[in-house]
Amino acid sequence: EVQLVESGGGLVQPGGSLRLSCAASGFTFSSRAMHWVRRAPGKALEWVSSILTSQSTTYADSVKGRFTISRDNAKNTLYLQMSTLKPEDTAVYYCGIGGTAFKGQGTQVTVSP
Repeated sequence: EVQLVESGGGLVQPGGSLRLSCAASGFTFSSRAMHWVRRAPGKALEWVSSILTSQSTTYADSVKGRFTISRDNAKNTLYLQMSTLKPEDTAVYYCGIGGTAFKGQGTQVTVSP
């Protein structure tokens, strides 16, 4: 059974940092591109970042320079290091498998004073 389990969300002040993790199982993690998406309150799902099997990365303009996606294939885990967080980063963050609509249950990130 394919599973993606996100963790690491929470409440943080503007300018703060968080690291999200996504534990993957049930498929060959190292052979799949992965991504992070997010859904802010009242808004549509938004792509945040992707990482290919080659470790090549891409980012949405809204997070470029502040967020870093990475993966540890030995641990079957995807990460999203978020820095200089802004209130507009408040959302539920999901990890997903490239080329599919499959995603985990999400982790809430709230950026507020």
